[in-house]
Amino acid sequence: MTIKAVITDIEGTTSSISFVHDVLFPYAKKNMAGFITQLAKSPEVARELDAVRREIDQPAADLSTIISTLEQWIADDRKITPLKTLQGYIWKQGFASGEFKSHMYSDAVDNLRAWNQQGIVLAVYSSGSVGAQKLLFGYSEYGDLTPLISHYFDTSVGAKQQPGAYQAIAENLHEQHGLVASELLFLSDVEAELDAAMSAGLKTGWLIRNNQPETGGEHRRFSSFDEVARHYL
Repeated sequence: MTIKAVITDIEGTTSSISFVHDVLFPYAKKNMAGFITQLAKSPEVARELDAVRREIDQPAADLSTIISTLEQWIADDRKITPLKTLQGYIWKQGFASGEFKSHMYSDAVDNLRAWNQQGIVLAVYSSGSVGAQKLLFGYSEYGDLTPLISHYFDTSVGAKQQPGAYQAIAENLHEQHGLVASELLFLSDVEAELDAAMSAGLKTGWLIRNNQPETGGEHRRFSSFDEVARHYL
C-alpha cells in the first residue's frame, strides 16, 4: 500500500476540539459586531456580507440583521462559507496580536514534519476557510507549520460529507502531482466525512482522541498520528 499524499482535517484531528470551541468561536462572536461595523465597506468584507444576504435570501438585509445572523450561525456551529471567511479575518487579528496561539497535537506535528521530509504531499481539508486554516498552522504552539502544507481545501470544493468534495480534491492532486485517489489518505475524527472520502476512492484513517465517541463503520481507528504512520507510512 503506497500513500503519496495525506489530507488531514484540523478540528479533533491535528488540533483539539476545545481550542476551536472554547477559544476561537467565542473570540469571533465577541468581535464580530465591531469588526463588521468598522470594515463593512472594505471590498473583502462587503463581498462576504453580500454572501450572507444571499444565504438568508434577504438582499436588503442591514448590518444588524447580518450580525445577528452570523452570531447565531456561530452558536449553531454552522458550516457556511461566508461565516467561515469572516471568522478567519477576525481570528487573524487575534493571532497577529499574540492573544492566542493555535493548539496542535505533538504527534501530528512530528509526523507532518517527517512525512514532509519523506516527500509525501500534505494537504488540509477543513470546513474553516483556507485563510483560517493557514492561521492555525502559521501561528501554532510549535511555530509556523505552513511550509509543510502544499494544499489547502475548504468548503468551496464541496461539503465535507459529500463524495464529490473528495473527488474534486483527488482531481486537483492528480493535476498537480499525477496522483490517483487510491494513493491519497484522508484523516478525520468524523465518520461521515470518512465515509464520503472512501466513496471517492481515498484511503481513510479515523482519529479517536480524548474519549471521543466511536460507532461502527469500516474505517481503521487510530489514537495518534504515530499509529497512522506505523500502519500506512
